[in-house]
Amino acid sequence: MSTKKDNFSSSDKFFMKLAINLARSRKGLTGDNPSVGCVIVKNNNIISIGQTGINGRPHAETNAIKNAFQNLSGAKMYVTLEPCNHYGKTPPCTKTIIKSGIKEVIYSIDDIDKKVKGKTIKILSRNKIFVKKGLLEEEVKDLYDSYRINRYYKVPFVTGKIAISKNKLIYSKDIKKITGTISDKLTHYLRFKNDAILVTSQTLNIDNPKLSCRLKGYESFSPKRVILDSKLKINLNSYIFNSIKKNNTIIFYNSLNKSKLKVLRKKGANLVRSKLNSLNNFNLKQILHKLFALGVRNLLVEGGDKITKNMLKERLFNQFYLFQSKKKLSILKEHCFFTSFNILKNRYNNDFKITSKLANDKITIYKK
Repeated sequence: MSTKKDNFSSSDKFFMKLAINLARSRKGLTGDNPSVGCVIVKNNNIISIGQTGINGRPHAETNAIKNAFQNLSGAKMYVTLEPCNHYGKTPPCTKTIIKSGIKEVIYSIDDIDKKVKGKTIKILSRNKIFVKKGLLEEEVKDLYDSYRINRYYKVPFVTGKIAISKNKLIYSKDIKKITGTISDKLTHYLRFKNDAILVTSQTLNIDNPKLSCRLKGYESFSPKRVILDSKLKINLNSYIFNSIKKNNTIIFYNSLNKSKLKVLRKKGANLVRSKLNSLNNFNLKQILHKLFALGVRNLLVEGGDKITKNMLKERLFNQFYLFQSKKKLSILKEHCFFTSFNILKNRYNNDFKITSKLANDKITIYKK
């Protein structure tokens, strides 16, 4: 057995990159479990691939072994994360690997779960399976940023997003669209990759958004809607209210408006009463912990200037997408400026640009 991190061939790196791409494509869709990619190779040819199942099961290794079109005796497995080695809702992947006849396993990084971490090498080695780890470790660490946040802090991985005009407005009355088609598609991709989307009742009542994923073929992956509405001001004629179904809408409130509560409860909204601070705002950290307890693991925030500023000040965004349009919006009408540029640049100094000849907008991603 070897654990040297630099003792890998070019073909090892090639196969692991395929596994990384498999894991990345399913990131955000695997619930409590991390998204894992797996490639099985025999005589230097790929004979099977696997990904973690939607909502987290089956695991990637199990899927890859099940999908194999050749006998696995003597094969080599490449997997992005240490295979699980304990009984949970499914049997351990190590047991499945041992039974399969696979004779070598290369994985990138240890699982942070204490029930798993560092134990797989011993289990597989005892069963005469050669194991190495550390392949493309730096690339894979970034892949599991949300998994680490979920496990260590018991909160969702939070992505912020806001669109502004050339003159730094986020809103001008009667103007619906600020950004172009490419930016819109990226917005819907972010909705696809997050299991919940959060706005305030103010944004909801001004914009009357759908908050759905409208990428063709992915509509069923629309995120759960989360509304911060302390005074229960939600417009009962809004699209969001009229499309409430069981388990698709969470409303945080503080009001004791019994008639409004009755209507929302009857409609099927999940109502969560939460305390306000001295400024009559929700404690946003508590909101994140409550959302985690409700099963939210990846949260997209598409709020207005106030909620965005508060979350930036408290460093609650793990990453933030800033869409900057070339359009100028009118300040003669009712309007709102984006006032958090300095906070964003000071708190999130790790940024990079998305560029495309097809996109008219400037897109910057800020990370911690």
